[in-house]
Amino acid sequence: MGNLLKIENMQYSLETLDNSVQKWKTSAEGRYLLRYPTVYIINDKKSENNFEVYVGETADIRNRTRQHLNVDRKMRTFWEDFSESNSSSMYVIGHELFNKSLTLDIENRLMQYLLSVDNISRVHNSRTNQQNEYFTSDKLDKIFSDIWKSLNKKNKSLFPIESIIKDSAIFKASPFHKLTQEQINAKEEILDKIKEAVILDEKGQLIIVEGEAGAGKTVLMSTLLYEIGKHNLDLDGNLDIHLLVNHDEHVSIYNQIVTKLGISSKTNNIVSKPTSFINSHSSNEKVDVVIVDEAHLLLTQGKQSYQGKNHLNDLLKRAKVVVIVFDLKQVLRTEQIWELDKLNYYFDYAKNKNNHITLKNQMRINSDESTINWIRNLIDNQVINNIPFDNKGYEIKVFNTPEELEKTIRDKAQNTESGISRMLATFDWQYKEKPPENEDYWRVKIGNWSMPWNYQLKVSRKQSKLPWIEQVQSIDEIGSTYTIQGLDLNFAGVIIGPSVKYRGGQIVFDEKSSANKKATRRRTLEDGSKQYFSEMLLKNELNVLLTRGVNGLYIYAVDEQLREALKKASKGDKNE
Repeated sequence: MGNLLKIENMQYSLETLDNSVQKWKTSAEGRYLLRYPTVYIINDKKSENNFEVYVGETADIRNRTRQHLNVDRKMRTFWEDFSESNSSSMYVIGHELFNKSLTLDIENRLMQYLLSVDNISRVHNSRTNQQNEYFTSDKLDKIFSDIWKSLNKKNKSLFPIESIIKDSAIFKASPFHKLTQEQINAKEEILDKIKEAVILDEKGQLIIVEGEAGAGKTVLMSTLLYEIGKHNLDLDGNLDIHLLVNHDEHVSIYNQIVTKLGISSKTNNIVSKPTSFINSHSSNEKVDVVIVDEAHLLLTQGKQSYQGKNHLNDLLKRAKVVVIVFDLKQVLRTEQIWELDKLNYYFDYAKNKNNHITLKNQMRINSDESTINWIRNLIDNQVINNIPFDNKGYEIKVFNTPEELEKTIRDKAQNTESGISRMLATFDWQYKEKPPENEDYWRVKIGNWSMPWNYQLKVSRKQSKLPWIEQVQSIDEIGSTYTIQGLDLNFAGVIIGPSVKYRGGQIVFDEKSSANKKATRRRTLEDGSKQYFSEMLLKNELNVLLTRGVNGLYIYAVDEQLREALKKASKGDKNE
């Protein structure tokens, strides 16, 4: 027999509250709402597909609701709106295992879920209340899942099915993810340093957070944005805070988060791309804080839209504190190449001020450490060991044909419980503005099999602002490193093209077989000399693709020797 869960939905008014309380007093289950801690969701349907919500928890639902209706409405506009509206209601959630810590965690997760709902335009009371371990913490996932399923039965437009929530890019970038102790320590350290720099009016402070793909860097950045923009570090007045991201889709995602949570800055344009920020800010008026996600993608030389020489240098001139997350293994283009002396200068600069933080834990890939080591060994050391058995069920599969790989990914994608699965490929097939004559699209072609590259098929206007992986037509396309970087898939189906070969017992990179001119062209260095960085950039491309899958990595290799080596590894045969 399961634990007792009680959810009541009532009109949000004093009269309905009093009537409900009287009813609860006389019912056997009413004590879980009256005498136990509860979680509640006040919601107002502004229009057909537009809700505002407030999420809270309390030890006394009667008095807390009375306070909201009588006192809080005089303090904040949104409380007035809730109390005056004829369409506002309140869900009160009780459970026989609820205690203070558990209700705080449930409240936090409800905010994480509701933030990701398309129909919700604003989430109020967005504080993070992450709890450490407590008596019933091991039951949190099961209890929350039961609560969400029950809410979904009551109102599908306000509480969509869990799989839809978890597939959304907003969910993955949400500041309400439960942080690991490593992330908590990093967050507290960074917030302390920012507060000190702002109070002392320091200029050009650089904080570097280093970590490989899947180390939880993006969630840390999102949490920092929320903590500073919402709570202002207990300093007087709004801080001038900016988050810089490198892809248009990410600008859209974070703008939605900022709007829904009411995160504010001295200036309205909180989220932008690095070049846009630099071009719209002078070094004369420094902003307080700049946070840069995926700073390894910052430019280190000028191009048409950017007339400077180094993004990071220009950002440091325009801010009191610049916080960057960095992974050298995800640099993809020659104009992002860091010359060693310049890179060392910035890292030494941060380290000398004790401003260098490393995230070591792998968080994206849901696997044993042996599986992560296998992937890292393949990429970093270019060696293929036997694919280990994974106790957590992470799947690494090698396919004989691209057709088989495509079919398997399509099957995975149809299972809504599994999450989003998509096809990816190394950039070894041409892709330019317009396809050549006699061709409908730019395609990844292997023998008689082909699939269009990303952004080739028609996309509806409504979906055009979604990340590529969330667009419905993307199941019929193949993503590149530039499309998938910074995003997660449930299962990643990766076609390793002819630029990656297996010779003499080792993986080698063949730049002549790559169509990625941004990786294979020469880079002009500061001393005027020109140099190729193809091997490093093609290895980084493989790194990005092979670290996208949360629950599985499916591979087809075009190079026959590489394919055979991978097949042997999957059978557990010894490799020569």
